[in-house]
Amino acid sequence: MTTNPKSTTTPPARAGRREWTALGVLMLPLLLVSMDVSVLYFAVPSISADLEPSGTQQLWIFDIYAFVLAGLLMTMGSLGDRIGHRRLLLLGAAAFGTASLTAAYANSAEMLIAARAVLGIGGATLMPSTMAILRTMFTDSGQRAKAIGVWSGVMTGGIALGSVMSGVLVEHFWWGSVFLVNLPAMALLLLLGPLLLPESKNPAPGRFDLLSVPLSMAAVLPVVYGLKEIPSEGWNVRYVVSITVGLLFAALFVHRQRTGASPMISPALFRGRGFAPSVALNLVCMFAVMGSSYFTTQYLQSVLGMGALEAALWALLPSVPIGAAGPIATQLVQKGVNRAYVVTAGFVIAAAGFALLTLAGTDSMWLVLTSCAVLAVGGVTVMSQIMDLAMGTAPVERAGAASSLMETGGEFGGALGMAVLGSIGTAIYRHDIPSSAPDAARETLGGALAVADRVPGLATVAREAFTSGMQGAAIAGAVLLVGAAVLAAVTLRRVEVREPACETPDEQSELSTSGV
Repeated sequence: MTTNPKSTTTPPARAGRREWTALGVLMLPLLLVSMDVSVLYFAVPSISADLEPSGTQQLWIFDIYAFVLAGLLMTMGSLGDRIGHRRLLLLGAAAFGTASLTAAYANSAEMLIAARAVLGIGGATLMPSTMAILRTMFTDSGQRAKAIGVWSGVMTGGIALGSVMSGVLVEHFWWGSVFLVNLPAMALLLLLGPLLLPESKNPAPGRFDLLSVPLSMAAVLPVVYGLKEIPSEGWNVRYVVSITVGLLFAALFVHRQRTGASPMISPALFRGRGFAPSVALNLVCMFAVMGSSYFTTQYLQSVLGMGALEAALWALLPSVPIGAAGPIATQLVQKGVNRAYVVTAGFVIAAAGFALLTLAGTDSMWLVLTSCAVLAVGGVTVMSQIMDLAMGTAPVERAGAASSLMETGGEFGGALGMAVLGSIGTAIYRHDIPSSAPDAARETLGGALAVADRVPGLATVAREAFTSGMQGAAIAGAVLLVGAAVLAAVTLRRVEVREPACETPDEQSELSTSGV
């Protein structure tokens, strides 16, 4: 790897007020994209009453956004490296705003599904673009770490905020209002973006590999689909086949990236010593965060008997300490604490959150909320540091591809966490439910509560069985996170962020022909 002579003689320029103001503008689309993952939680009943979608259409209304977002992240990250991330961000903002307006006034289920799909396309342009532009604006490693800490906190907090905002808006307005809130933020981004945000792109990107686009989608979508369905439907053959097909296409995609003349995801990214571990550790972290949320939301509603909006408001409480976790972790690293130890501590803290969850009973609201807060603090500590490590070791001209790969790994991790931990919890639940219980009660807690008035004592037994399943899944999650802590300590101990040199066309050609 060549070195950049300027990096040893000229310190990187420090960001000023303009860059920090621009960061605030960048956080608007990131917040909305993360909120849109959960913004329909409380709007679905109103949508169903108004548009009368079929059961399949209702599922697509809810899921199409996340599927399209996950499937196009790598494509849009690579496209931004080629055409410019500011340009792609503004195009995505325009698409996101237009689709939001269309969704708000959709008069049929088909129209709403199409609008949600376009929202997913817009979201896929916004997420990697925000990180790539952040990487360009903050060249000083310390400032970049702080900015990425803010980025991680906003992304994590947005998911929790989306469901609450959905409940409040639907209660006071109509379901379309959950989409209209996107319009002022996107208008502000379109107005201020050209003035505050710098353009960033690869000066020698090479030909765009069109074949990699369908290959990447064929790799991501079947796996995410299968993993998302398994928690509720079980290990159905259809979902296992879907995951298998996706993994086969993933192998083809990787082969093309290793051998193609102008790959979508350059193998050169993995020359950075900390990049590959960062992708893996980010996946594990999202596995834990999303896997735990599968249980805690159901616990608040079905075990404690809260209404949906009340549960969402209580679920916001664990998000409060998230804002401090990233900056504190960054301060520790900047004061000389080895990043490996900070990431390891983050995983240990998150594992402690799972450990607390194993102590929960059927009336343990504060214990469950505390465990969620501890897990979230650990998760954000990890994510802020490994994202900074990944972006610091990736060449700036490939920041979009690097960011999209991290985010796609996070999507996989979240879906996998819900599938694996959800399956563990479901297995324990079904084991603990008496064989004499109705079939619906043996499937899910919701099914048990639906028929509980006909079977004395069933509701209590079902809630205890669900709590036991949550405890079992928490044990598995804690073990996994302890293993991740060990992995982080070993793989990151000697990794330092060094600003990588820009790749020349000759270096890119050499990498491709050597099959790195």
